[in-house]
Amino acid sequence: MTATRIIRPRRSGRYVLFCDHARNTVPAELCGLGLPASELARHIAWDIGAAGVTEALSEILDAPAVLCGVSRLVIDCNRHLDASDLIPEVSDGTAIPGNLHLSEAARAARIETWFHPYHDAVESILLERAAAGAPSIAVSIHSMTASLAGIPRPWKIALSSHRDRRLADPVLAALRRPGDVLVGDNQPYDLNPEVDYSIPFHALRRQLPHLQVEFRQDEIPDASAQRRWALRFAQALLDCPV
Repeated sequence: MTATRIIRPRRSGRYVLFCDHARNTVPAELCGLGLPASELARHIAWDIGAAGVTEALSEILDAPAVLCGVSRLVIDCNRHLDASDLIPEVSDGTAIPGNLHLSEAARAARIETWFHPYHDAVESILLERAAAGAPSIAVSIHSMTASLAGIPRPWKIALSSHRDRRLADPVLAALRRPGDVLVGDNQPYDLNPEVDYSIPFHALRRQLPHLQVEFRQDEIPDASAQRRWALRFAQALLDCPV
């Protein structure tokens, strides 16, 4: 079990992809965090389908991709190190026994084993590309449930951005142009540097064009659907003048 999986690290496409919640894997020594397998299969443990979309996008865009190798219940790599939900004790109403009353040493061990290697891998790719004079556009890939707390999400795909709309506006327009799906714009999530870590750390501080995307999980249940959405999203990215 490794902290990251890196695909096409030295490819020449403009985009650099990362998937913070790619897997629901829990290290054997953590004994499933005290949860049954049915809970680890749920969205609380990972972004269902996001890894498959990331893999397909990496191929289509000829882009490097970094995928986190551990469940977000072990550590959430899209949270700041001082965040209360970096290692969540409760997620969507489910208590996580293996995360209760963690010692500082146990918390530090998870950070060193999983959080830093994942972000170091993204940094390594971005630094190498910058040294070679290659432009980079950062895209963080997530998935969302079809409803949360009884509230339905009508968006089949949703884009999250902060103040820099260089990528968000043209991609949003391209996705909406056919008129067949509702596309979220900072719905149901915005990109909040106080909450999110990956895009702010890797892209905002470098002033790189960036985007965070959410695919609705019932739209990407299998490899065929994941590739279909990857193709549509990739075309919107490729049409972008940024």
